[in-house]
Amino acid sequence: MEQRISLVSLGVDDLDRARTFYERLGWHGREIEETVFLQAGPLMLVLWGRSKLAADSGIPDTGRGSFGGVTLAHNVRSAAEVDEIVAAAEAAGATMTRPPAPTFYGGYAGVFLDPDGHAWEIAFNPGFVMDDAGGIAFP
Repeated sequence: MEQRISLVSLGVDDLDRARTFYERLGWHGREIEETVFLQAGPLMLVLWGRSKLAADSGIPDTGRGSFGGVTLAHNVRSAAEVDEIVAAAEAAGATMTRPPAPTFYGGYAGVFLDPDGHAWEIAFNPGFVMDDAGGIAFP
């Protein structure tokens, strides 16, 4: 697995409020399917409804304290690479919360928890342009 974080997703209680906050700080977002993507150098900050992010990560959200509201994403160049990395993580002791499968956005992804419960999504998203160093951007 390359040492890279492609996306940091923040589970938010109010998407409009969160987007307005970041826009007031000078960030520029692009909303797609109730998710706001903000380019942050070679990676993206994603704002998504807290319960939707928890569900997408396969983590029960029973209120504050049950789901930290943050996932880290490692984007890769193919579905096969997703399978390889998720298998390696599982062999290393990760807890699978969402096995690799096709996604609603036309990609392929899986989610696991590290030994301390931090959620990692390993994803292939054909809608992102990935540079040689692994940085991602909208086309």
